[in-house]
Amino acid sequence: MTELPITTPIPNKKPNEKVPEKDLSHNWLVNAQVFVDAKTAKHADFRGSFRVKEQTRIEALDVICGDCRRPYEDVADQPCSAKIDNQHLIGGDQRERAKRIVNKLPANAVIVPGPRINRYGIDAVIRKEL
Repeated sequence: MTELPITTPIPNKKPNEKVPEKDLSHNWLVNAQVFVDAKTAKHADFRGSFRVKEQTRIEALDVICGDCRRPYEDVADQPCSAKIDNQHLIGGDQRERAKRIVNKLPANAVIVPGPRINRYGIDAVIRKEL
């Protein structure tokens, strides 16, 4: 049995109509380090965000593309590979990957059911000693 190649459908195109080019530019992210006081750190931990004062110097740790997750110096002059084909992010072609290994129990193993666990109400919070 032969496999047919996977092709993308061609959109309905009228004669003399230009197809817009796909944007293959990178979306750059800067991983940064900002030194803050204890009050700002507590606020940032609670809220997940914080504000810095104007003219605060922020140290850039590295610059990466947010889509393909590759460093700036490696791919700055290339189109974004995630916008072309993102198989490198999902572990390659799904048809060629090895299946997961399912562990089998030994022949003499017996599965013993455990006690019923109440996950609702006060019994879920209070730990009972067995």
